[in-house]
Amino acid sequence: MSKRFTLKTLATAGAIAAGAMAMFGSATVYAQQKLKWAHVYETSEPYHTESVWAAEEIKKRSNGKFDIQVFPASTLGKETDINQGLTLGTVDMIISGPSFAARTYPRFGIAYYPFIFRDGDHLIAYSKSPVFQEMVNEFRSKTGIQVTAYTYYGARHTTAQKAFTNCAGMKGIKIRVPDVPAYRATPEACGANPTPIAFAEVYLALQNGTVEAQENPLTTIEAKKFFEVQKAIMMTGHIVDGLTTQVAPHLWNKLSADEKKMFTEVTQAAAVRATAKIKAREAELVDEFKKKGLQIVQVDRKSFQDAVLKNKPLTSMGFTQADFDKIQAAK
Repeated sequence: MSKRFTLKTLATAGAIAAGAMAMFGSATVYAQQKLKWAHVYETSEPYHTESVWAAEEIKKRSNGKFDIQVFPASTLGKETDINQGLTLGTVDMIISGPSFAARTYPRFGIAYYPFIFRDGDHLIAYSKSPVFQEMVNEFRSKTGIQVTAYTYYGARHTTAQKAFTNCAGMKGIKIRVPDVPAYRATPEACGANPTPIAFAEVYLALQNGTVEAQENPLTTIEAKKFFEVQKAIMMTGHIVDGLTTQVAPHLWNKLSADEKKMFTEVTQAAAVRATAKIKAREAELVDEFKKKGLQIVQVDRKSFQDAVLKNKPLTSMGFTQADFDKIQAAK
């Protein structure tokens, strides 16, 4: 009896130990799947709210395997930092303008050539086109980073302390733009003085007069409260902008085929949801800004287009006519 009892006790203890090890092992696996998703936008903006939705959806569809925390408003660094973080392994996913990816893969930058897109629908058509998919594949081959979705960011308009109606009126103005050639193209073509300032620091720079003007979509002007420190909005619409969802190579390469499909489907669904919200809000904001006392100025857009074509031609910025023509044909 004693021997049988001892064996039974050992077997029970072994089973308990095995169970504990299994539980410990499982916890370790899940701990390794805690992921960081970073961006520079405010918590009120659809880029954040829909990223949070996507994170929850991925967690649900993966039965808790992927626990994603979304870090908004530059909490994990400026846009340059989080883009670098994808290759350094400090972040797992980001939402960011492809202009930053274009520093590594310049072909992406053509999406920022002024006036290349007719409107937001044209940009989304481009994101589904063969030429964009070709770029995505080349970018992944070069960097390991996977672009999974494209969200409409909005048409970029110019705010300033003093109104102007054409390209000539921009001459000499000190304007904040992202430190990217395509963003600088329009103000440089019109003789302005473009000044790169980190996104999180723009409000203060406008407030203290470091710069007189900036350019962003209406929704960003609202979210960042730039309307509080600017007097006029010029409806230049010089760039129709978008944001890409990107997955780091250290994460993407470990995903199964089904997981890659799931990440892509969910982030694309989030992009569709965010795009719809941005379009709807854009349509409301002109009247709301007028009510806040801002001057809304309809400008001679052709004067800006002509200046860009003359002073910043497509090929001078390293882009090809072939890509331009394919983008124009996207429907």
